[in-house]
Amino acid sequence: MNTEKVINFMGLRRIALVISLLLVLGSIATLFVRGLNFGLDFTGGTLVELHYSEAPNLSEVREQLADAGYPGAVVVHFGSETELLVRMRAEQETDISDGSEGSSVGQSIAQALQAASPNVQVDLMRSEMIGAQMGDELANSGGLGLLVALIAVFIYVAIRFQTKFSVGALVALAHDVIIVLGLFSLFQLEVDLTVLAAVLAVIGYSINDTIVVADRIRENFRVLRTDSTEEIINVSLTQTLGRTLMTSGTTLLVLLALFFVGGELIHNFSSALIVGIAVGTYSSIYVAAAIMLAMNLSKEDLMPPVKEGAELDELP
Repeated sequence: MNTEKVINFMGLRRIALVISLLLVLGSIATLFVRGLNFGLDFTGGTLVELHYSEAPNLSEVREQLADAGYPGAVVVHFGSETELLVRMRAEQETDISDGSEGSSVGQSIAQALQAASPNVQVDLMRSEMIGAQMGDELANSGGLGLLVALIAVFIYVAIRFQTKFSVGALVALAHDVIIVLGLFSLFQLEVDLTVLAAVLAVIGYSINDTIVVADRIRENFRVLRTDSTEEIINVSLTQTLGRTLMTSGTTLLVLLALFFVGGELIHNFSSALIVGIAVGTYSSIYVAAAIMLAMNLSKEDLMPPVKEGAELDELP
Protein backbone atom coordinates (compact mmCIF):
# COMPACT_ATOMS: atom_id res chain seq x y z
CA MET A 1 0.00 0.00 0.00
CA ASN A 2 1.25 3.53 -0.83
CA THR A 3 1.76 5.31 2.47
CA GLU A 4 3.18 8.54 1.04
CA LYS A 5 -0.26 10.16 0.94
CA VAL A 6 -1.28 9.06 4.41
CA ILE A 7 -2.18 12.03 6.62
CA ASN A 8 -0.61 11.99 10.07
CA PHE A 9 -3.81 12.68 12.03
CA MET A 10 -2.52 11.18 15.26
CA GLY A 11 0.54 13.41 15.17
CA LEU A 12 -1.77 16.28 16.12
CA ARG A 13 -3.70 14.37 18.78
CA ARG A 14 -2.09 16.24 21.70
CA ILE A 15 -3.04 19.61 20.24
CA ALA A 16 -6.55 18.27 19.57
CA LEU A 17 -6.71 17.00 23.16
CA VAL A 18 -6.00 20.49 24.51
CA ILE A 19 -8.66 21.99 22.21
CA SER A 20 -11.24 19.38 23.23
CA LEU A 21 -10.52 19.83 26.93
CA LEU A 22 -10.89 23.60 26.65
CA LEU A 23 -14.18 23.25 24.76
CA VAL A 24 -15.63 20.62 27.10
CA LEU A 25 -14.52 22.32 30.34
CA GLY A 26 -15.71 25.68 29.03
CA SER A 27 -19.07 24.18 28.11
CA ILE A 28 -19.47 22.53 31.51
CA ALA A 29 -18.57 25.80 33.27
CA THR A 30 -21.08 27.70 31.14
CA LEU A 31 -23.79 25.14 31.88
CA PHE A 32 -23.17 25.48 35.62
CA VAL A 33 -23.00 29.28 35.60
CA ARG A 34 -25.67 30.22 33.07
CA GLY A 35 -27.68 27.03 32.72
CA LEU A 36 -29.92 26.27 29.77
CA ASN A 37 -32.63 28.56 28.48
CA PHE A 38 -35.46 26.03 28.45
CA GLY A 39 -38.33 26.81 26.13
CA LEU A 40 -42.06 26.54 26.55
CA ASP A 41 -42.02 22.75 26.12
CA PHE A 42 -40.08 22.37 29.38
CA THR A 43 -41.11 25.39 31.47
CA GLY A 44 -44.84 25.47 30.78
CA GLY A 45 -46.78 28.41 29.42
CA THR A 46 -49.11 29.35 26.57
CA LEU A 47 -48.86 28.89 22.83
CA VAL A 48 -51.08 31.05 20.60
CA GLU A 49 -51.49 30.82 16.82
CA LEU A 50 -52.79 33.92 15.05
CA HIS A 51 -53.82 34.74 11.49
CA TYR A 52 -53.36 38.25 10.04
CA SER A 53 -55.12 39.51 6.94
CA GLU A 54 -51.84 41.22 6.00
CA ALA A 55 -48.26 40.21 6.78
CA PRO A 56 -47.35 41.88 10.10
CA ASN A 57 -43.99 43.23 11.26
CA LEU A 58 -42.63 40.93 13.99
CA SER A 59 -40.88 43.74 15.86
CA GLU A 60 -44.09 45.77 15.99
CA VAL A 61 -46.06 42.75 17.21
CA ARG A 62 -43.53 42.19 20.01
CA GLU A 63 -43.81 45.84 21.04
CA GLN A 64 -47.60 45.64 20.98
CA LEU A 65 -47.51 42.54 23.20
CA ALA A 66 -45.11 44.25 25.62
CA ASP A 67 -47.44 47.27 25.83
CA ALA A 68 -50.35 44.89 26.46
CA GLY A 69 -48.57 43.32 29.43
CA TYR A 70 -46.79 40.39 27.78
CA PRO A 71 -43.09 41.34 27.76
CA GLY A 72 -40.62 38.75 26.52
CA ALA A 73 -43.12 36.88 24.34
CA VAL A 74 -41.53 34.92 21.50
CA VAL A 75 -43.13 35.77 18.15
CA VAL A 76 -42.25 33.84 14.98
CA HIS A 77 -43.78 33.17 11.58
CA PHE A 78 -45.63 29.87 11.38
CA GLY A 79 -46.14 28.44 7.90
CA SER A 80 -46.68 31.71 6.01
CA GLU A 81 -45.97 35.40 6.58
CA THR A 82 -49.55 35.99 7.70
CA GLU A 83 -49.47 33.24 10.33
CA LEU A 84 -47.83 34.00 13.68
CA LEU A 85 -46.96 31.80 16.61
CA VAL A 86 -46.74 33.49 20.02
CA ARG A 87 -45.08 31.57 22.84
CA MET A 88 -45.01 32.73 26.45
CA ARG A 89 -43.68 31.12 29.57
CA ALA A 90 -45.91 30.89 32.60
CA GLU A 91 -44.06 33.69 34.39
CA GLN A 92 -44.52 35.99 31.37
CA GLU A 93 -48.30 35.81 31.53
CA THR A 94 -50.38 38.46 33.25
CA ASP A 95 -54.10 38.64 33.92
CA ILE A 96 -55.46 40.92 31.24
CA SER A 97 -58.95 39.46 31.10
CA ASP A 98 -60.75 37.09 33.39
CA GLY A 99 -58.38 34.19 33.79
CA SER A 100 -55.08 32.52 33.03
CA GLU A 101 -56.26 29.49 31.08
CA GLY A 102 -54.74 29.06 27.63
CA SER A 103 -57.97 29.97 25.79
CA SER A 104 -58.49 33.14 27.87
CA VAL A 105 -54.90 34.25 27.39
CA GLY A 106 -55.16 33.58 23.65
CA GLN A 107 -58.33 35.63 23.37
CA SER A 108 -56.78 38.46 25.37
CA ILE A 109 -53.71 38.50 23.12
CA ALA A 110 -55.83 38.49 19.95
CA GLN A 111 -57.98 41.32 21.27
CA ALA A 112 -54.94 43.37 22.33
CA LEU A 113 -53.26 42.95 18.95
CA GLN A 114 -56.49 43.72 17.12
CA ALA A 115 -56.89 46.94 19.13
CA ALA A 116 -53.28 47.89 18.36
CA SER A 117 -53.78 47.25 14.62
CA PRO A 118 -57.35 48.34 13.77
CA ASN A 119 -56.68 48.31 10.01
CA VAL A 120 -55.71 44.61 10.02
CA GLN A 121 -57.91 41.62 10.85
CA VAL A 122 -56.40 39.43 13.59
CA ASP A 123 -57.97 36.00 14.14
CA LEU A 124 -57.22 33.54 16.91
CA MET A 125 -56.59 30.13 15.31
CA ARG A 126 -55.33 28.08 18.26
CA SER A 127 -54.47 28.54 21.92
CA GLU A 128 -52.89 25.89 24.14
CA MET A 129 -51.47 25.88 27.64
CA ILE A 130 -48.69 23.58 28.83
CA GLY A 131 -48.54 23.06 32.57
CA ALA A 132 -45.29 23.40 34.51
CA GLN A 133 -45.58 19.81 35.74
CA MET A 134 -45.82 18.52 32.19
CA GLY A 135 -42.79 20.63 31.29
CA ASP A 136 -40.80 19.06 34.14
CA GLU A 137 -41.81 15.59 32.97
CA LEU A 138 -40.70 16.40 29.41
CA ALA A 139 -37.35 17.70 30.67
CA ASN A 140 -36.78 14.58 32.77
CA SER A 141 -37.83 12.30 29.92
CA GLY A 142 -35.53 14.15 27.53
CA GLY A 143 -32.53 13.81 29.84
CA LEU A 144 -33.32 10.13 30.39
CA GLY A 145 -33.60 9.64 26.63
CA LEU A 146 -30.11 11.08 26.10
CA LEU A 147 -28.68 8.83 28.80
CA VAL A 148 -30.34 5.71 27.40
CA ALA A 149 -29.09 6.57 23.90
CA LEU A 150 -25.49 6.85 25.14
CA ILE A 151 -25.70 3.56 27.05
CA ALA A 152 -27.26 1.78 24.06
CA VAL A 153 -24.48 3.05 21.80
CA PHE A 154 -21.83 1.84 24.25
CA ILE A 155 -23.34 -1.66 24.38
CA TYR A 156 -23.82 -1.84 20.60
CA VAL A 157 -20.24 -0.85 19.77
CA ALA A 158 -18.84 -3.16 22.48
CA ILE A 159 -20.72 -6.12 20.98
CA ARG A 160 -19.97 -5.31 17.34
CA PHE A 161 -16.33 -4.36 17.82
CA GLN A 162 -14.52 -4.36 21.17
CA THR A 163 -14.70 -2.56 24.51
CA LYS A 164 -11.89 -0.15 23.61
CA PHE A 165 -13.88 0.93 20.56
CA SER A 166 -16.97 1.50 22.67
CA VAL A 167 -15.08 3.64 25.19
CA GLY A 168 -13.80 5.85 22.37
CA ALA A 169 -17.26 6.11 20.83
CA LEU A 170 -18.94 6.94 24.15
CA VAL A 171 -16.42 9.65 25.04
CA ALA A 172 -16.76 11.15 21.56
CA LEU A 173 -20.56 11.26 21.87
CA ALA A 174 -20.42 12.84 25.33
CA HIS A 175 -17.90 15.33 23.93
CA ASP A 176 -20.30 16.30 21.12
CA VAL A 177 -23.40 16.61 23.31
CA ILE A 178 -21.63 18.71 25.97
CA ILE A 179 -20.25 21.15 23.40
CA VAL A 180 -23.63 21.58 21.67
CA LEU A 181 -25.41 22.21 24.99
CA GLY A 182 -22.58 24.48 26.10
CA LEU A 183 -23.02 26.61 23.00
CA PHE A 184 -26.75 26.91 23.66
CA SER A 185 -25.99 27.88 27.25
CA LEU A 186 -23.37 30.45 26.25
CA PHE A 187 -25.65 32.28 23.83
CA GLN A 188 -28.81 31.50 25.83
CA LEU A 189 -30.51 29.98 22.80
CA GLU A 190 -33.87 28.44 23.59
CA VAL A 191 -33.86 24.69 24.19
CA ASP A 192 -37.13 23.01 23.25
CA LEU A 193 -38.19 19.60 21.96
CA THR A 194 -36.84 20.34 18.47
CA VAL A 195 -33.38 21.01 19.94
CA LEU A 196 -33.61 17.77 21.94
CA ALA A 197 -34.44 15.95 18.69
CA ALA A 198 -31.43 17.63 17.06
CA VAL A 199 -29.13 16.47 19.87
CA LEU A 200 -30.38 12.89 19.48
CA ALA A 201 -29.82 13.19 15.71
CA VAL A 202 -26.26 14.37 16.41
CA ILE A 203 -25.70 11.24 18.50
CA GLY A 204 -26.89 9.07 15.62
CA TYR A 205 -24.79 10.93 13.05
CA SER A 206 -21.66 10.93 15.19
CA ILE A 207 -21.85 7.23 16.02
CA ASN A 208 -22.38 6.39 12.36
CA ASP A 209 -19.21 8.28 11.46
CA THR A 210 -17.29 6.66 14.31
CA ILE A 211 -18.42 3.16 13.31
CA VAL A 212 -17.22 3.71 9.74
CA VAL A 213 -13.78 4.66 11.07
CA ALA A 214 -13.75 1.78 13.56
CA ASP A 215 -14.70 -0.73 10.87
CA ARG A 216 -11.84 0.43 8.65
CA ILE A 217 -9.40 0.29 11.57
CA ARG A 218 -10.46 -3.29 12.28
CA GLU A 219 -10.00 -4.27 8.63
CA ASN A 220 -6.56 -2.68 8.44
CA PHE A 221 -5.40 -4.43 11.60
CA ARG A 222 -5.93 -7.69 9.69
CA VAL A 223 -4.32 -6.48 6.47
CA LEU A 224 -1.44 -4.26 7.59
CA ARG A 225 0.15 -6.74 9.97
CA THR A 226 3.57 -5.07 10.16
CA ASP A 227 2.39 -1.49 10.86
CA SER A 228 2.10 0.10 14.29
CA THR A 229 -1.27 1.02 15.80
CA GLU A 230 -0.69 4.73 15.12
CA GLU A 231 0.14 4.04 11.46
CA ILE A 232 -2.92 1.82 11.03
CA ILE A 233 -5.20 4.46 12.53
CA ASN A 234 -3.71 7.16 10.28
CA VAL A 235 -4.17 4.96 7.22
CA SER A 236 -7.77 4.18 8.21
CA LEU A 237 -8.64 7.83 8.82
CA THR A 238 -7.08 8.83 5.50
CA GLN A 239 -9.07 6.16 3.67
CA THR A 240 -12.36 7.31 5.21
CA LEU A 241 -11.63 11.04 4.96
CA GLY A 242 -13.20 11.45 1.53
CA ARG A 243 -16.39 9.71 2.58
CA THR A 244 -16.53 11.72 5.81
CA LEU A 245 -16.08 15.08 4.10
CA MET A 246 -18.60 14.24 1.39
CA THR A 247 -21.25 13.13 3.90
CA SER A 248 -20.65 16.02 6.28
CA GLY A 249 -20.46 18.58 3.46
CA THR A 250 -23.72 17.60 1.79
CA THR A 251 -25.50 17.41 5.14
CA LEU A 252 -24.22 20.84 6.15
CA LEU A 253 -25.43 22.33 2.86
CA VAL A 254 -28.97 21.21 3.65
CA LEU A 255 -28.74 22.45 7.23
CA LEU A 256 -27.38 25.83 6.16
CA ALA A 257 -30.33 26.19 3.81
CA LEU A 258 -32.69 25.41 6.71
CA PHE A 259 -30.80 27.85 8.94
CA PHE A 260 -31.03 30.79 6.56
CA VAL A 261 -34.39 30.28 4.84
CA GLY A 262 -36.22 27.80 7.08
CA GLY A 263 -37.66 30.44 9.38
CA GLU A 264 -37.29 31.16 13.08
CA LEU A 265 -39.33 28.13 14.10
CA ILE A 266 -36.53 25.69 13.20
CA HIS A 267 -33.63 28.10 13.64
CA ASN A 268 -32.36 26.54 16.87
CA PHE A 269 -32.96 23.02 15.51
CA SER A 270 -30.73 23.68 12.49
CA SER A 271 -28.17 25.48 14.69
CA ALA A 272 -27.80 22.46 16.97
CA LEU A 273 -27.36 20.11 14.01
CA ILE A 274 -24.81 22.34 12.28
CA VAL A 275 -22.65 22.54 15.39
CA GLY A 276 -23.20 18.87 16.22
CA ILE A 277 -22.21 17.58 12.79
CA ALA A 278 -19.11 19.79 12.65
CA VAL A 279 -18.02 18.70 16.13
CA GLY A 280 -19.03 15.08 15.47
CA THR A 281 -16.84 14.89 12.37
CA TYR A 282 -13.91 16.24 14.38
CA SER A 283 -14.54 13.92 17.34
CA SER A 284 -14.64 10.76 15.24
CA ILE A 285 -11.05 11.53 14.25
CA TYR A 286 -9.45 13.25 17.21
CA VAL A 287 -11.47 11.89 20.12
CA ALA A 288 -12.65 8.35 19.36
CA ALA A 289 -9.57 7.29 17.37
CA ALA A 290 -7.17 9.03 19.75
CA ILE A 291 -8.70 7.22 22.74
CA MET A 292 -8.31 3.87 20.96
CA LEU A 293 -4.63 4.68 20.48
CA ALA A 294 -4.24 5.82 24.10
CA MET A 295 -5.78 2.52 25.28
CA ASN A 296 -3.12 0.60 23.29
CA LEU A 297 -5.51 -1.00 20.83
CA SER A 298 -3.79 -3.92 19.11
CA LYS A 299 -4.64 -6.69 16.67
CA GLU A 300 -4.80 -9.13 19.59
CA ASP A 301 -7.84 -7.21 20.86
CA LEU A 302 -9.63 -7.90 17.59
CA MET A 303 -8.70 -11.54 17.14
CA PRO A 304 -11.62 -13.93 17.67
CA PRO A 305 -11.14 -16.41 20.52
CA VAL A 306 -9.62 -19.71 19.43
CA LYS A 307 -12.07 -22.56 19.76
CA GLU A 308 -11.01 -25.52 21.82
CA GLY A 309 -9.53 -28.18 19.60
CA ALA A 310 -9.08 -25.84 16.63
CA GLU A 311 -5.30 -26.30 16.59
CA LEU A 312 -5.71 -30.09 16.45
CA ASP A 313 -8.08 -29.77 13.50
CA GLU A 314 -5.46 -27.83 11.56
CA LEU A 315 -2.87 -30.65 11.90
CA PRO A 316 -2.55 -32.95 8.83
